[in-house]
Amino acid sequence: MKVKELIGGIEVVGIRGSDELRVSGIAYDSRRVQCGHLFVAIQGEKADGHSFIESAVKKGAAAIISERDIEQTGRLPDSVCFIKVRDSRKALAIVANSWYRRPSQSLSVIGVTGTNGKTTTTYIIKSILETWGRKTGLIGTIQYMINDVVYPAVHTTPEALEFQALLNDMLTAGCSHVVAEVSSHALAQKRVDGTLFRAGVFTNLTRDHLDFHGTMEGYFLSKSRFFTDLLSGGATSVINHDDQWGRRLAEDLRGAVYTYGLETGADLTATDISNTFEGLRFWITARERTFEVVSPLVGLPNVYNILAAAGAAAAVGVPWEDILTGIRKSPPVRGRFEKVRAGQKFLAVIDFAHTEDALERLIYTARGLTKGKVITVFGCGGDRDRGKRPRMGAIATRLSDFVIITSDNPRFEETEDIIREIESGATGRNYIIEADRKEAIRRAVLMAGENDVLLIAGKGHEIYQEIRGKRFPFNDREVLEESIRCLINNEYE
Repeated sequence: MKVKELIGGIEVVGIRGSDELRVSGIAYDSRRVQCGHLFVAIQGEKADGHSFIESAVKKGAAAIISERDIEQTGRLPDSVCFIKVRDSRKALAIVANSWYRRPSQSLSVIGVTGTNGKTTTTYIIKSILETWGRKTGLIGTIQYMINDVVYPAVHTTPEALEFQALLNDMLTAGCSHVVAEVSSHALAQKRVDGTLFRAGVFTNLTRDHLDFHGTMEGYFLSKSRFFTDLLSGGATSVINHDDQWGRRLAEDLRGAVYTYGLETGADLTATDISNTFEGLRFWITARERTFEVVSPLVGLPNVYNILAAAGAAAAVGVPWEDILTGIRKSPPVRGRFEKVRAGQKFLAVIDFAHTEDALERLIYTARGLTKGKVITVFGCGGDRDRGKRPRMGAIATRLSDFVIITSDNPRFEETEDIIREIESGATGRNYIIEADRKEAIRRAVLMAGENDVLLIAGKGHEIYQEIRGKRFPFNDREVLEESIRCLINNEYE
């Protein structure tokens, strides 16, 4: 493909060399450069690609996109086409989209963004679309799916080059629709720029990722650019009307807006909610039409997720009969209020809740399902927003009958330091500290009595613990099941 075909739409400052040059591929990691590639130098989270331009050229890069002047990049051969741009990340998104022949223009892509509920909402939408008879791809936190083929997910929303490659693979595999989680990091780093979205969902906004965004306002602005900058002219924005940030967003938007919530004033509402440990049953009212909803999902947060999914599906033309059937057929998502039954007499749940709002909703949900005690095991990740740690400690100890504070993914922090910050927010003495997560789960199992609810929060679907840059195998479900088996077989003294 010619350079000039790839860079159309990019704000180019200047070019040295011919834009008629043909390139054989695109890379933004110098280690993946091959002969004839276009190398896009971007600022990464750990390294700056501009420092590797000379290395990319030595490996055979035929063209370079850079935010810096050529004089700042070292001595480059005259044969290398050098393009200086205003924004390398924006440029990467555009060239990736062009390289894969703009796959989203031939797909119906639905994006879901927000702090909590993204993953479950995307799975419900996928179930609805497949019930409607559409082959559907999924891009998200747990995994990527092309029809029923599963691929491991490195990021919730992959980098622009991989994102467009996935869309292209989905189109080639016969998918007509794609549902994708769109993270705030991806929006800030322009990973999905250039993608044509047919609908966008805003689930909610609560404190998270402030280590990256700085403030809640900055976090909101990253999320909101999905709706203000990226949705196509004919796309519908599906917004949580009960969320204060959602109401602000809906008021700011022009074009089609479809709101949902439990409070009055939304276009899509839920009433007469019945919530049991076996699932949900309620009524949806959609602009004067009312439908009964039955779902195996549990808890009020999933009422919101179902409303969001139903609104998105309706926005792309799915009939209500298929929407309701798709909701009923959508199973619980791994690590999202995942019920673990291993023969024990108490209820056990694994959940990804790693924000204060998610933890609060999780414990409230459990409280509404039992007359027994609620026992919560949780920790906080290292190298992330430290401000939420004491807040989560306060929520857990205030709402639970008993709490075990433990490790999560400490990364490059000391587990004990993280735990101390969580403990500083504790509102009572109804907790103990057990830094070993496996031992914490074992102690919680020994503590739980008949009709109690045991919550293991924070890691959900993850099957590792990240410590000092390494990922060690760790699966909450496996540890929980093994602990229950030992309890039932009287293997604990």
